[in-house]
Amino acid sequence: MATVVPLPSKRQRREDLERTQVQQDVTVIPPQEAGSFKARFVDSDGHQMTDVVEIPLADATERNISLLLNTLLQRDRDDHIPYRFRIQIPTPPYIIDTYPSPAEFLSVLRSHGIVNPFETTITLSAEPQSVFKVQAVNRLTHRIPGHKQPILTVQFSPASSSRLATGSGDCTACIWDTETGTPKFTLKGHTGWVLGVNWSPDGERLATCSMDKTVRIWDPTTGKGIGDAFRGHVKPILMMAWEPYHLWRDGTARLASASSDATVRVWIVNTGRTEHVLSGHKGGVTCVRWGGGGKERTGLIFSASRDKTVRVWDAVKGTLVHSFASHAHQVNHLALSTDFVLQTGFFEVRKEVPATDEEKRAKAKERFEKMAVQQGKLVERLVSASEDCTMYLWDPLEGTQPLARMLGHQKAVNHVVFSPDGTLIASCGWDNHVKIWSARDGRFIKTLLGHVGPVYLAAFSADSRQLVSASKDTTLKTWNMRTLKLATDLPGHEDEVYAVHWSPDGLRIGSGGKDKAVRLWMN
Repeated sequence: MATVVPLPSKRQRREDLERTQVQQDVTVIPPQEAGSFKARFVDSDGHQMTDVVEIPLADATERNISLLLNTLLQRDRDDHIPYRFRIQIPTPPYIIDTYPSPAEFLSVLRSHGIVNPFETTITLSAEPQSVFKVQAVNRLTHRIPGHKQPILTVQFSPASSSRLATGSGDCTACIWDTETGTPKFTLKGHTGWVLGVNWSPDGERLATCSMDKTVRIWDPTTGKGIGDAFRGHVKPILMMAWEPYHLWRDGTARLASASSDATVRVWIVNTGRTEHVLSGHKGGVTCVRWGGGGKERTGLIFSASRDKTVRVWDAVKGTLVHSFASHAHQVNHLALSTDFVLQTGFFEVRKEVPATDEEKRAKAKERFEKMAVQQGKLVERLVSASEDCTMYLWDPLEGTQPLARMLGHQKAVNHVVFSPDGTLIASCGWDNHVKIWSARDGRFIKTLLGHVGPVYLAAFSADSRQLVSASKDTTLKTWNMRTLKLATDLPGHEDEVYAVHWSPDGLRIGSGGKDKAVRLWMN
């Protein structure tokens, strides 16, 4: 028997009648992929690079536009440089840091006041990226026991990712062979926790500092100490910074150490003699950085303190240049926009190491100036992170007023780091968040969500395309800096992760923490 459809109810008939009396929206929305826009390419100094070109919206991916720009610049395929693009909005002045997908391009422009993008010339700021690309890290290759107490600090040699140094609460430092996953040397001599390990920028010496108030220098090829311990501080030494390689006078290295005794000492490494005692802070010095510039390009030393201030010192004269006093609580950490090139000296990925000392100094200086000189002017920016939940961006050569106050963290900021290309800043806090900021003006870009415990520190890959973060939640996480999303979750530690470093050649990540074992990660 056939099924009989019931008659519509009174409510259904009423709704049908109301629909027939409503004017329907028949506006035709043109498909986004049908349009195009005109683009003007400018470099980081604002100079126009090519003629204005028209780009179909369907092809407007960042990769395609990078290929187009290389073609317009008449580069051979083998000489192509990958670019990252930022969109400049003229009125009001605004820069879109995250390049949108073709499907989102029109809506993003219209949300910033560009009503008809098809008839508007869009300015694209082209920022060259590293030619080599670091592969995504996704697996644990070695778990190396050896330390008897938590690992507090790790750092790869600038010369090779095959050597990793660690410092521990067991009063020793270790040098590990990362290719075989075995200990190479155990450095004994300190009588307190080893709080810092720092390779010299030429990779030929390793400095360690400790709760025992001393600094020690080691030969990483033999594992033996060089000379006696450097003594002079009266409280624990929390951090060190080597003088940039291109500033070494007569081939003699210097080292700055920051202590809880409220001073920074500058040591002549060859003799262990104190050259300067930088005093003036009224609280312990929590962080020290050694910059490659200054008005006379002889280098500046930056110190952060529990007294809420950041001080800038002339590295040659040992005199105070500036004092920054904008924070409301102790300053936990500092980062320089040139940190990566200063720490790696004359070493460059996939490039030959210069043969002579003169060539090495020239190469180190060339790398520094390529990074720091903009429009003929030296620009070496500093960012400070504090217990007051804020960060400040500074230009130390332009006075004591900050360029930007960076707000967003809900708890103390532990750590801050510039990307190697100097375009991004990553910050880590007790609010479980990693935040990304523009290094140009301090503008907030994105919060990276994923950790469920405080984030202790982070490190960029050498090509600036990835970031790794270490947390109390026992995990490492890597993040894609193009999409600003989680790339890989790296569980494997059994307790809090206190230290992490990405090797300068991008091949490995080294980490350590409360579980006392070194872990190495690769793709």
